[in-house]
Amino acid sequence: MTSDFDLVVLGAGPGGYVAAIRAAQLGLRTAIVEERWWGGVCLNLGCVPTKALLRNAELVQTLTSQGPALGLTGQFSFDYGQAFKRSRAVSERMVKGVHFLMRKNRVTQFEGRGEFVDAGRLTVADGDQPDRTIAFTNCVIATGAVPKAGPPVEPGPRVVTYAEQIMASELPASIVICGAGPIGVEFAYILAGYGVEVTLVEGLDRLLPGEDREVSAELAKAYRKLGIKLMTGWSVESISQDQRSARVTVRPRAGGPTVELEADRVLLSLGFTPRTEGYGLERTGVELTERGAIAVDDRMRTSVAGLYAVGDVTGQLMLAHVAQAQAQVAAETMASRQSFPIDYEMAPRATYCQPQVASFGHTEERARALGHAVKVSKFPFAANAKAWGLGEATGFVKIVADAQRGEILGAHLVGPDVSELLPELTLAQLWDLTAEEVGRNIHLHPSLSEALKEAAEGVSGPMVNF
Repeated sequence: MTSDFDLVVLGAGPGGYVAAIRAAQLGLRTAIVEERWWGGVCLNLGCVPTKALLRNAELVQTLTSQGPALGLTGQFSFDYGQAFKRSRAVSERMVKGVHFLMRKNRVTQFEGRGEFVDAGRLTVADGDQPDRTIAFTNCVIATGAVPKAGPPVEPGPRVVTYAEQIMASELPASIVICGAGPIGVEFAYILAGYGVEVTLVEGLDRLLPGEDREVSAELAKAYRKLGIKLMTGWSVESISQDQRSARVTVRPRAGGPTVELEADRVLLSLGFTPRTEGYGLERTGVELTERGAIAVDDRMRTSVAGLYAVGDVTGQLMLAHVAQAQAQVAAETMASRQSFPIDYEMAPRATYCQPQVASFGHTEERARALGHAVKVSKFPFAANAKAWGLGEATGFVKIVADAQRGEILGAHLVGPDVSELLPELTLAQLWDLTAEEVGRNIHLHPSLSEALKEAAEGVSGPMVNF
């Protein structure tokens, strides 16, 4: 049986399902193919369930570390099993929402593995059902990414990736996390909050190596207070496991003897690589980059007419909201509607531990390297009334601006709920507002957002409250 569509989307993650919805809204006859994870890793195994677990861990930390100061005394018990169940319920609710949106927008859903026959057709394998061939005018490839492989290790249950850890309802007594990027850092916070002995190993010289150095230092200070052992500047040499424990051999990057770390579990958090194998892409003629990603232009078009790619498979900024933005560009382009190319360096980023980290644009170092005359302003949450009211007066807002024109080149935030503050600054940068104009905007008092106003005022003159 053959079905014809204006667009077929391969993969129903954040990029895929948004591409399908937007294309259908623009009048294209649209279908979407997904083998297993409707909503993608994000809704099932990644950003959504981890945020539920992070919230639980935050409450545990509040009660254990600030309870007496808040007037909360007595015996408390913390059930990670219940936290796990809540995270799965949140995930399932959001996945159901994806299916609802498909029906609402009249997108045809195919459950099964899609594989290209050529650049105009793909088959869908659905268990016991005969393979179905779908012909299309356009296709969006949104197949995501897979975890990067670590050192060779014997098969066993003690060495896991994020996928196994997020689906574990019981916690180990101790864990070594290899990689201090956003995923490693978030899991470290969750696990430490529930009393797990956590060692965080990172080959580069700091936590969150992609972030501003001052942000990394602030987070490291907070993590040491939580009892997390930080080993930055250590590379993983080998990993082994048996029935009793797992062992990680690490070596200092600066030179010196190896050290063996032993724990109940090891979590590999070493990043991702685009998922391009097993979909018959070689039959389409689509070009890949040297890093194995699907090459796209600024409208998400591949090297083959009618074929687009969005999300992690493009090897750009591997974040769900970036995939969604790419999806809108792709759908609008194929529907001949106005769209806007994405500036990946100015896209927002966040790590949802506590204190939270949020940033966009150039760091101070990067801006200077690009030849900008830079003015930097930093306002601490220790001078913010709302932060003290929350009992979380730690961290800061740092704005990097052009010294002559006041244009915002980047911002780097660490502190309470800063992911919710960042959009004001990304909006200002997108539409060419200066730091002075942001500072002129009246902000609520008391509010965390006042830290944005103060930091913005500090670019062009003295701050009022610091």
